Amino acid sequence: MPLSPLDIHNKEFGRRLRGYDEDEVNEFLDQVIKDYESVIRENKELQNQILNLQEKLNHFANIEETLSKTIIVAQEAADEVRSNAKKEGQLILKEAEKNADRIVNESLVKSRKVALEVEELKKQASIYRARFRTLVEAQLELLSQDGWDTLEHSQPTAAATVEQ
Repeated sequence: MPLSPLDIHNKEFGRRLRGYDEDEVNEFLDQVIKDYESVIRENKELQNQILNLQEKLNHFANIEETLSKTIIVAQEAADEVRSNAKKEGQLILKEAEKNADRIVNESLVKSRKVALEVEELKKQASIYRARFRTLVEAQLELLSQDGWDTLEHSQPTAAATVEQ
């Protein structure tokens, strides 16, 4: 167990002949007591400072650990967001490609349908023209027959009779 200032103060030495001067020894011991008390106080202050610094160090170590964990969590979240965004982008792209394919297919179907309708209309127009031509030719042939000439000259016209 270390000496205390009180131990030093209470220490008594035996007396001998031709010993040291008692006043000098007492003065020296008083000086040792003062210095020893000063060292003890300084030691306690340094221990308190060490404790405070250790607490601060622990506090900053906790902050560092928390920040490290936060950075790791943020990095993981960023990676997850990036991954989700990439997946979503791929899904959007696939959906757009499907829609584009569907639109192209629908357009092709409509185009074919319109082409078929146009062909059908051309056929109908051709048939109509042929029938109309046949009808006109038949009417011209009727007009060019000899029977019309005799009708016009032999009978009075009904219109002339009505006019009178």
